[in-house]
Amino acid sequence: MHAKRWLTAVIILPLLLTLILKGGLLLFTFLIASVSVVAQWEYYRIVFSDHIPKVNWYYPFWGYLFGVGIPVSAGFGHSDTAAILLAISAIGAATLSIFRFKTSTDAPMVVLKQVFGVIYIPLLLSFAVLLYRSNSGIHWVLLLLLVVSGGDTGAFYAGTYFGRNKLCPAVSPKKTVEGSIGGLAAGVLLSLGYALLLFDRISLSYALAFALVVGVSGQAGDLFESEFKRVADVKDSGNLLPGHGGFLDRIDAILFAAPTAYIFKECLPI
Repeated sequence: MHAKRWLTAVIILPLLLTLILKGGLLLFTFLIASVSVVAQWEYYRIVFSDHIPKVNWYYPFWGYLFGVGIPVSAGFGHSDTAAILLAISAIGAATLSIFRFKTSTDAPMVVLKQVFGVIYIPLLLSFAVLLYRSNSGIHWVLLLLLVVSGGDTGAFYAGTYFGRNKLCPAVSPKKTVEGSIGGLAAGVLLSLGYALLLFDRISLSYALAFALVVGVSGQAGDLFESEFKRVADVKDSGNLLPGHGGFLDRIDAILFAAPTAYIFKECLPI
């Protein structure tokens, strides 16, 4: 598992870094929209798995439209469009439920899960696009990814070798307090190093606070996604990323961390 985890990272990270550094806003927005749709596919597969009769294909497909639309609207600077798209998403899903209600009274729950999938993934992930669009946006996105990915790796190895006390066994039995602390420590060290070497616009105290707030938010996002998997009794959201699981498994922390990073940056300017 360790070998698969590192091999996948070695293949993906250079491509991701090249796209962030050289691809520009358009390609970055396309990346976020693409990841959003794949993660939504995994999410809908999990949350709709226990419904009888089977949830028709057009429910998730309706969500995919907004999985593209919301990040793209953020990329083109139309952040207010997100509210319009969310309203259309909810109205459309509710309208579709009328046809399902003929055969199953679970129709309102299907609507809730469908609409929440739009809020949970494309809306939250679009904050990464807003972060990229902001001043020194590339630096902020790289700092976000360092804190989240470094925290994830730190938590994994600290938990594996030093974990003794369970963090939240009802949600994720393998996560430990020691792993959580190790993840935060790794995120802090990487954030401080980036501030010292590459992003001197921010102070060390700011980098420290950023890493702690974003790191804690990312860990909450990780645990939140685990709730869906526990209910559906699945280990991973998918198997598209060997050693990491699915795309939703890989971005679960970013879904909470990206909005937190953007809000932190905007509310506490340098």
